[in-house]
Amino acid sequence: MKKQIGIISDTHDLLRPEVVSALQGCDAIFHCGDICREEILDTLARIAPIWAVRGNNDFGWAERLKTTLKFELFGLRFAMAHRSRDLPGDLGRYDVMLYGHTHQYAADRIEKDGCRSLLLNPGSCGPRRFLSPVTMAMLDVEDSGWNVRRIELSENKKPAAEAVGTDMKARIETVIREFRKGRGPSEIAVRTGIDVELAEQIVRLYVTHPGVTADGIMAKMGL
Repeated sequence: MKKQIGIISDTHDLLRPEVVSALQGCDAIFHCGDICREEILDTLARIAPIWAVRGNNDFGWAERLKTTLKFELFGLRFAMAHRSRDLPGDLGRYDVMLYGHTHQYAADRIEKDGCRSLLLNPGSCGPRRFLSPVTMAMLDVEDSGWNVRRIELSENKKPAAEAVGTDMKARIETVIREFRKGRGPSEIAVRTGIDVELAEQIVRLYVTHPGVTADGIMAKMGL
């Protein structure tokens, strides 16, 4: 048996083309929350069966998603939540425990009661925060065992910029326009349907870089 699981988190309205490319051929996909648009799950489901949890930025349609999942797949026991605090406390019962939220990749081996678990955060593969890397993880399962690979996508910027293009630029311009009218990120998110965390990031870049354009903000976000 040889199976491959793609693990992503914190897409925040943005499913990068290079992420879609990396997930091709996977037997399953895990999304650790902060999806923000149902269409992202629809796209992922066309690649492979998907398991997803609800993040703190997932509303409305996402109410059908659980905040914590516990399941078995390909002979491994998994627990998944967006925030690590929502993971079950009985660590020894699971081979892999997955979470997101921090936008930082982490893979820690934890031993409890003689049992070892992997606590894994794939990082964020949505809009890049300043110089933070854009990452995901790949879990390879074979009869002889399993291992996790960290995949960094930050350097592959051109395809993402070409594919995201006018759609993301239009969102950034909308946020800037609304901000100039005196509205804050939360109000902008409600009025426009743009993810609040994305709106906050755009406003932050706009305020801290006077005169920056939508193209400049996209460049600073690694798009």
